Amino acid sequence: MNRANWKRIVIKVGSALIAPNQQGCSSHYLLSIAQFIVKCRAEGIQVVLVSSGSVAAGSHMFPDQEDIDIAVKKAMAAAGQTEMISTWDKLFDFPSAQILLTHADLRDRERYVSIRETLFSLLDNQILPIVNENDTVTTDKLKVGDNDNLSAMVAAAADADALIICSDIDGLYDKNPHENDDAKLLSWVENIDESIYAMAGGAVKGGVGTGGMRTKIEAAEKAVSHGIDTFIINGFTELSFNMLLDGKNPGTHFQAYEVPMKENVHWMKHTSNAQGEVIVESDFGGSLGENSEELTSSEIIDVKGEFSVGDTILVRKDDGTKLVKARSNYSSCLLNFIAKQDSEEFASEFEEKTGPIISNQHLANLEKE
Repeated sequence: MNRANWKRIVIKVGSALIAPNQQGCSSHYLLSIAQFIVKCRAEGIQVVLVSSGSVAAGSHMFPDQEDIDIAVKKAMAAAGQTEMISTWDKLFDFPSAQILLTHADLRDRERYVSIRETLFSLLDNQILPIVNENDTVTTDKLKVGDNDNLSAMVAAAADADALIICSDIDGLYDKNPHENDDAKLLSWVENIDESIYAMAGGAVKGGVGTGGMRTKIEAAEKAVSHGIDTFIINGFTELSFNMLLDGKNPGTHFQAYEVPMKENVHWMKHTSNAQGEVIVESDFGGSLGENSEELTSSEIIDVKGEFSVGDTILVRKDDGTKLVKARSNYSSCLLNFIAKQDSEEFASEFEEKTGPIISNQHLANLEKE
């Protein structure tokens, strides 16, 4: 690893580090993380902190936890958020700022750009951004769901050089180290493929977190494609942070792409959610990544979901092959109407006047997936 190149980093801290006993926040494990942040800033490295823990921090305020519904969890998040921010704030002698996000904020291009500008402004003024998902208001439709993936989206938005994801183990092992004594730590991952995901297993069951090793690998895949070196480390030991400061790898290092995706393409592929689907024949031979105008209403066999002009859609073949994610220049209602016209001449003339269904400027190619 080349820490000398770090100008801006994002560090993600999970619930188990914030409130290990679910009895409110504890600084026990946070001190070494705070010291790491302080030392990075002293070296001129800008830091963004993505911190889980609001639900875990607030859970002790709700004594009857036998039947916890979603409304109670939201209340826990509301009560715990202030305690979590206060705990972090006490560990620093510089100002911090709270940023609460939902996926709706990130997938909307205008709001996403606004988030970027806010992060840059805070960092330029030596203020530590502390980011968390807004669990109090989020719904299944609006939430990212885990702060591992949120941290990767934030790292991309912040144009970070490195993403550090704190875990309860030293990194990614070739098999579950809790169940296999011969499990080996992978110190370096050059390419994230299905074999890497197979090592991750399923999500964590129980506990206070919402993710597992799989969500950390998903986050790493998002980050490295943006040119962000990603590390999964053991956040419970001070040695991990000391090694990072010494330019050593304490866990698993996922290598960043040498040629990262363009910012707008990365956002389209990894952050924006498709609001609907446009289906073409399985033998569709167009190359939408190179020429979006090859998608015409005559190629469309079905339109799924409801979307408006400007929403992100997925274009796929009838056999399930994903072609592109792109911004739609048509609403689902209008696209359905045009595609169902018997007169190809009418549809062709309409599109000629109105413009292409999707455009190359707002498109992410998925054909290699």
